[in-house]
Amino acid sequence: MASVKHKHKHSQKAWVVSVDMGYGHQRAAFPLRHLAYKKNIISANNYPGVPERDRRVWRESQRFYEFISRFKRVPVIGKPAWELYDSLQEIPKFYPKRDLSKMSLQVKQIYRLIEKRQWGKHLIDKLSKDPKPLITTFFIPAFMAEHFDYPGEIYCLATDTDINRAWAPKEPASSRIQYFAPNHRVVERLKLYGVAADKIFLTGFPLPLDNIGSDTMEILKGDIAQRLVNLDPDRLHWQRYKGLVKRYLGIKKLPNKSNHPLTVTFAVGGAGAQRDIGADIIKSLKNQIRLKKIRLVLVAGIHNNVAKFFSDAAVAAGLREELGRGIKIIFGSTKDQYFKKFDEALRTTDVLWTKPSELCFYAALGIPVIIAPPIGSQEHFNRRWLRTIGAGVTQENPKHADEWLLDWIHSGWFAEAAMEGFIEAPKMGTFNIENIINHRYDMVTEPRMLVQY
Repeated sequence: MASVKHKHKHSQKAWVVSVDMGYGHQRAAFPLRHLAYKKNIISANNYPGVPERDRRVWRESQRFYEFISRFKRVPVIGKPAWELYDSLQEIPKFYPKRDLSKMSLQVKQIYRLIEKRQWGKHLIDKLSKDPKPLITTFFIPAFMAEHFDYPGEIYCLATDTDINRAWAPKEPASSRIQYFAPNHRVVERLKLYGVAADKIFLTGFPLPLDNIGSDTMEILKGDIAQRLVNLDPDRLHWQRYKGLVKRYLGIKKLPNKSNHPLTVTFAVGGAGAQRDIGADIIKSLKNQIRLKKIRLVLVAGIHNNVAKFFSDAAVAAGLREELGRGIKIIFGSTKDQYFKKFDEALRTTDVLWTKPSELCFYAALGIPVIIAPPIGSQEHFNRRWLRTIGAGVTQENPKHADEWLLDWIHSGWFAEAAMEGFIEAPKMGTFNIENIINHRYDMVTEPRMLVQY
């Protein structure tokens, strides 16, 4: 698929910095690669030349997170252990509004490592030799940049619909870190944490340009029209809301037939969690897959063992011949390869089934979301946001997906959720971030981004 050519050919280039931990922070950076110097996204914990002492600190925290994510499944003791860990990262209740600027234990520990062990100094010294705007999708590199006096502008992109105190620096009121907020709640949350209002930009979450097109969204609107054909087979939604669909998509009528079969995409998390749900989906939908009424896409990410698990589950369900046809498994040897394949698959995805990670923002592409159980405090907030804007619904028993999934399609609910996501969720984050680092503040704003919950 050809990449979208962006209209600002002479945009300022930036250092785009992420972390190689799970998928969320790198997925947020991937749509910004056209802004990155030499299209190179820097991994703060895995860049060429990273000192072993720095790598060790990153590695220890990553290993513990992946261990505790998997340990959660251990009977009896797994769940309490996870809950204790998660409580340390818990997002406090928003109301009543109050001063939440006091440093958390997590922030104290981060700054102790930065100050006492010079954690991150090598990276910041390296980038300071050519001080471009620095955009990071994780808070720790932003803290490092400020502490070690990075001479350029520092921008930090939040990657969930609500965030905990760890995202705000040691002294938030006087910090020069500027924030890209994906929604209004994050704007208000950062203020409660003490960040100055003039350091916060309501941009929206960055989404892939190849799925949107230009700022007129010609690719996205065309894909949604094709999707609605599959999601509204009895035209119940069209009869009720055709005026709204025509206005937002700029069409006179829906296509007579979609350019793809009804497609459900199931995505596991970065640690490979919840893959068992994928096996249940295969078993439940096997007759629909055999009859070519449903195509199932299973997203294994970069985990070859998960890809094999899905393949084995398909064979066990008697669907060996459907592998590569009615069942497609997405796997990449690198995260960039995986993200590219995933973004392309989304163009012909009708329903996305996933835990409420950063992928909740992809509802803005007009894809209804079936919400798998959340993992971690922030994902509970992401689930609430999806429900509030009407773009997602909590999964029923995966073993009976052949019943409730088709009921929701024939009722027109998924078609409604597709349009709700497109209308209500922010879509222009990638464009807005580019404008801001170039000091163009004519952002592509979306009034619906102000929706509270």
